[in-house]
Amino acid sequence: MPHFAPDEYAARLNRLTAEMAEQKLDAMLLFAQDSMYWLTGYDTFGFCFFQCLIVKSDGEMRLLTRSADLRQAQATSNIGNIVLWRDRAGADPAIDLRDLCDDMGLLGTRIGVEYATHGLTAANGRLVQEKLGSFATLKDASDLVPALRLIKSPAEILHVREAARLADDAYEAMLPLVREGADEGELLAVLQGEILRQGGDYPANPFIIGSGADALLCRYKSGRRKLAAQDQLTIEWAGVHAQYHAALMRTLIVGSPLMRHEELHKAAYEALMAVEEAMRPGHTFGDVFDAHARVMEEHDLVRHRLTACGYSLGARFAPSWMDPQMFYSGNAEPILPNMTLFAHMIIMDSDSGTAMCLGRTYLTGDGAPEPLSRLPLELAVAG
Repeated sequence: MPHFAPDEYAARLNRLTAEMAEQKLDAMLLFAQDSMYWLTGYDTFGFCFFQCLIVKSDGEMRLLTRSADLRQAQATSNIGNIVLWRDRAGADPAIDLRDLCDDMGLLGTRIGVEYATHGLTAANGRLVQEKLGSFATLKDASDLVPALRLIKSPAEILHVREAARLADDAYEAMLPLVREGADEGELLAVLQGEILRQGGDYPANPFIIGSGADALLCRYKSGRRKLAAQDQLTIEWAGVHAQYHAALMRTLIVGSPLMRHEELHKAAYEALMAVEEAMRPGHTFGDVFDAHARVMEEHDLVRHRLTACGYSLGARFAPSWMDPQMFYSGNAEPILPNMTLFAHMIIMDSDSGTAMCLGRTYLTGDGAPEPLSRLPLELAVAG
């Protein structure tokens, strides 16, 4: 069953068709799984193959997918019309898509296409362009649904809050195990396992875990090590509920923190507080980044920080839990109430081999944002 009431999905469809009318689009070809899930509840990882949800300006919807996802769509979504393309040698599902669009009366119309998504590979995008480019006028509308998803409804916020609780619980379950000799695999198993144990979901991308020199990495990689008596451990994880994410990030110290750890933590904390001050209506995503960058510059850390310091979060699918709206220089996206935003202060000092990361998810309001995590922000020292 879908995670939301019929009225919630109807309101989302009305918002979508209103924006389509504003952009003079007769239909949308949705290839992003996040868009399909937000609009209909359709929940699958089958987007690794060719599939498309066609949405007409009058609200009619048809899903083109494979037989493996027929029952998935029936069980999880409100889509009433599901059409299958058949796996076979030489199959070209873009032809099936064109025929379906023709059946829906879309010949010669203006159609928006979600090109900027992992749900439409470059190869499949070429097929769509070849088969539909002369059938209709295709317009890149990749930003349309992500912009609508940016503001969360009260029902969505409930899921985000539950995701945040799961993230906190997972950290508190893992923390007692962080000590000399602890295996990263054991820590990761508890961190992820606690979320699954409480009914949460897999995240849209792997949790980040790295110790020693690998504490300076911002991505998951295969391989495990055991913690030393003096060590540093960076983790980035997210609670996930009904596919909604609430992320957190920390660098923990095993043994005694180095003076450099303490210096970097002070900078990360001050930067996060500056970001909170900027994360309110009247400011932009670019202003949030600039607040972070000013503090980093004051601490002479420009070489050791990143060129982005966070992003919007929501219901996302592999390979990333990041929404496209990010905190980077010059981003004019306005901060508005009811956004769920993850701010990460990431400092990687390769000169000294020292890592320090501090991040949490917020719910924006009319004034200051609300942190959704109950975890403390002081430097975490374990073992």
